[in-house]
Amino acid sequence: MVSTGPTVEPSGRHGGEQWGAPATDFAYLTQTATRIRETIERVIEGKPDVVKTALTVLLAEGHLLIEDVPGVGKTMLAKALARSIDCTVRRIQFTPDLLPSDVTGVSVYNQETRDFEFRPGGIFANIVVGDEINRASPKTQSALLECMEERQVTVDGTTYVLDAPFMVIATQNPIEMEGTYPLPEAQRDRFTARVSMGYPSAAAELEMLDTHGASSPLDELEPVTDAREIAKLIDIVRSVYVAEPVKQYAVNLVTATRHSPDLRLGASPRATLQLIRAARAAAALGDREYVLPDDLQELAIPVLAHRILPAAEAQIARRTAEQVVADIVRSVPVPEPQRRTR
Repeated sequence: MVSTGPTVEPSGRHGGEQWGAPATDFAYLTQTATRIRETIERVIEGKPDVVKTALTVLLAEGHLLIEDVPGVGKTMLAKALARSIDCTVRRIQFTPDLLPSDVTGVSVYNQETRDFEFRPGGIFANIVVGDEINRASPKTQSALLECMEERQVTVDGTTYVLDAPFMVIATQNPIEMEGTYPLPEAQRDRFTARVSMGYPSAAAELEMLDTHGASSPLDELEPVTDAREIAKLIDIVRSVYVAEPVKQYAVNLVTATRHSPDLRLGASPRATLQLIRAARAAAALGDREYVLPDDLQELAIPVLAHRILPAAEAQIARRTAEQVVADIVRSVPVPEPQRRTR
């Protein structure tokens, strides 16, 4: 990773007005995020990078896809993040017989009132945990498209706005193909980032035997913040400054995926937007009020890799999407450090 130093000064004015949130706001954000991270790490041992990415996606107003083999803690991570925040949480167990109306809700005729009334589905919560999302049919998966992108649900011509903050944390098993349906490109594109848990280290697995042996540590988790505070943190993240060269760098990274000979499908403009949002959150978590190119480089693989499709030649050469994105990050020139004039 190439470090270029800040592209803007950490304090000053932009366009004649003060930009960025006050320093006290960023201190409050990092303190709250630290409490959430420490709470999650009481359950998920030895995976600080995965926990950091999950927090980044939460503050970037995004959605997280956790993809890995069985038994490595995918659902545990999703539950730990949900329980760390005092907000509404719903879990949807995706199965082949799950219907779209089970997700979004349905209008039911009421005999007493002689009118139809809406019964909300599982998507009506601040944090929605979708377990084994690829076990549901594509028709049911598509019920999430409007929810994830527009934060609303339309049933029988009536639109219902979802409460903020709203985040979908979905898990899926990438290797068990029987009884599963691949996520469509439109569905994957709506996830801000994809992470893999990976196997724990020997020390972390040994510690897990002690902490998880007698009882589940999830039962002891207490919320350290609530939905209203998370909404405030998201507002702080929105104020993080992104210099024009850094924006151009993000566009160049995404554009490079569309012209790479190793890919038959590059990243969408939505990917550029999500990359910048995630970079703002990463900068805020780093107690910075400005985005660095390093933030984009660090997030390029989790934000872009699940949105692209390798070409046949790359697949034959056994080059993964992550490897292609890493090569693109190394090949795209990094913007030169700039100092704003006062």
